Amino acid sequence: MKIKKEIDLVANKLVTAYNKNKLIKPIPEKFCKNIKLAHKLRLLCESKISDNKIGFKAGGTIFALLKKLKEKEPFHSTVFQKNLIKSGGKVKVNKYALGIEVEVYYIIKKSFFGFKGRLDTKSITKFITYMGPCIEVVGFRQKKKGIKYLGDLCSDFGVNIKFITGPKKKFKKLNLNNLKTNLKNNKGLNVKGNTNTVYINPLNSLKFVLNKIRKEKVILEKDFYVFTGSTVGVVPIKNKGEYIGKVDKIGSVRTTIN
Repeated sequence: MKIKKEIDLVANKLVTAYNKNKLIKPIPEKFCKNIKLAHKLRLLCESKISDNKIGFKAGGTIFALLKKLKEKEPFHSTVFQKNLIKSGGKVKVNKYALGIEVEVYYIIKKSFFGFKGRLDTKSITKFITYMGPCIEVVGFRQKKKGIKYLGDLCSDFGVNIKFITGPKKKFKKLNLNNLKTNLKNNKGLNVKGNTNTVYINPLNSLKFVLNKIRKEKVILEKDFYVFTGSTVGVVPIKNKGEYIGKVDKIGSVRTTIN
């Protein structure tokens, strides 16, 4: 089977799984092992989804994970309206959920898409209107557990089940190299983290994503979210109930896992 036809068939299966909230058999490993092919599949899947695009995420932003998976940089993917809920919302998971992450999100002005200058941590700050804490629940749309390649996550267009956003606050410059974070639940879980685990820091992760979507010539018509990656790693879901994520000086966010 020619690769063009095969990748289209795989994309159709993943998109159907997304649209119908169903699980499919694992996709062929070759679409995960090669990160370039994984990105090609991701882009094709995203182009086939009619739901509104509300932003983007960075994934695989922890250097230790990148080293383990023998990759040089994180991946990025589109976030759709269906997967966005506010703090306090409920999330239903299945046994193929990978876990929960605590992140920092930014809201970026749509005028970014008209900017032609160099993107660095100084120039991007003028496009940030708000920031806030977020919980991301991650998991496959496939019947598989664990990851062998970064492309496992990228090819499943971000493995994002839900993003739960905490209260937004006006953007201000903080020392993002050393903000304490943690994730707790009502069963005794208490995982500590730090914003310095996120591809140097969340602002650097934001720059990475903005450079990537500029290269892909993506344009949205509204202000948009960027979710910058986990500060606590991927914490496995061992119990259902309420989970609370906190980012020092930014705020807290909560969700109930069903």
